[in-house]
Amino acid sequence: MKINPPLLALAAGAFGIGVTEFAPMGLLPVIANDLGVSIPAAGLLISAYALGVMLGAPLMTLTTGRMRRRTLLIGLAAIFTLGNLLAAISTSYEMLLAARIITSLNHGAFFGVGSIVAASLVPRERQAGAVAAMFMGLTIANVVGVPLATWAGEEMGWRAAFWGISALGVVTMAALRLTLPDMAAPKDGDAVAELRVLTRGPVLAALGLTVVGASAMFTVFTYITPILREQTHASLGFVTAMLVTYGLGLTMGNWLGGRFADRSVDMTLIVTLASLAAVLVLFAALMPYAAPTAILVFLWGVASFALVPPLQVRVMAAAADAPNLASSMNIGAFNLGNAIGAALGGGVIAAGLGYPAVALAGAATSALGLGAVLLARRPAGQAAEQLCNEAA
Repeated sequence: MKINPPLLALAAGAFGIGVTEFAPMGLLPVIANDLGVSIPAAGLLISAYALGVMLGAPLMTLTTGRMRRRTLLIGLAAIFTLGNLLAAISTSYEMLLAARIITSLNHGAFFGVGSIVAASLVPRERQAGAVAAMFMGLTIANVVGVPLATWAGEEMGWRAAFWGISALGVVTMAALRLTLPDMAAPKDGDAVAELRVLTRGPVLAALGLTVVGASAMFTVFTYITPILREQTHASLGFVTAMLVTYGLGLTMGNWLGGRFADRSVDMTLIVTLASLAAVLVLFAALMPYAAPTAILVFLWGVASFALVPPLQVRVMAAAADAPNLASSMNIGAFNLGNAIGAALGGGVIAAGLGYPAVALAGAATSALGLGAVLLARRPAGQAAEQLCNEAA
């Protein structure tokens, strides 16, 4: 895809949101020590963000349906910037927790509305690729932004990371204003229509598939550091390298997912879910060995994020006449899958089944999603596949 300034501006926003969501995972010890709270309490900063995403997606989408799209996206970036500024000046745990919730409110609506806008900027046959281009900012955040924020937090204090993210928010607002066309809100869009679309079977099925796909990813990724430490006996340097490797895999997977979803949404999902299940089974068997682990971590990243563009396009297609809320809810569904996957992996560990069983649980979840897609491709689901391909 050629350089597209509006897509780059949207990707910049996605990059900032990605850093905001995931950077605190690497800063928990520093934050906990500075604010005088326990690690589990500091971990609630991440849980609160995920909850805010799920609540903010419908709230922000339904209350801003009549706003012009560029104005809305700039406003959402302003909420992002304000929340991070509040985090940067926080002097207490409660203040930082409130800042995290405020920041999260923009997340679902920005990705949901941004996906619709990104798809509208290119011809029909390239819409999945446009969505992938926007989400590329999120994957690059895991390769560059999160490690950089973690380093800044360690060297200059955790507030420095939030100051830097705030500056990125200002840049994003300027980029959106300068590059995005001034698009009107959908003429036929209203809150009732947006809510009604969520009662459709194909839309609910698409959202459910996103939950399952995200669960398969986060069942294992949530515990990647202890897995590498205890099973692979990895050094801190190797763990860091594997996190970067995983991020590179996410970036490659996002590009591949967008490219092939433009040809067939369901076939992309089938191949990706099957590949993810196979990779996690191999990971369960080979995680004690460093070299195979390094290869599998990259492939795992590729398979994990190759799911995102087709899942987003699938929801947008199933709710084609009122896509804004459904698209935003899909981001909330991804965060719900995050929480479910983390709970599933934690349950496996608490049961004493060992870390290889965590990878197998992720593989089983992916296989469940694969089965759902295959069932949907039966005669009753042929129309949905055709609709997805026409919209893509």
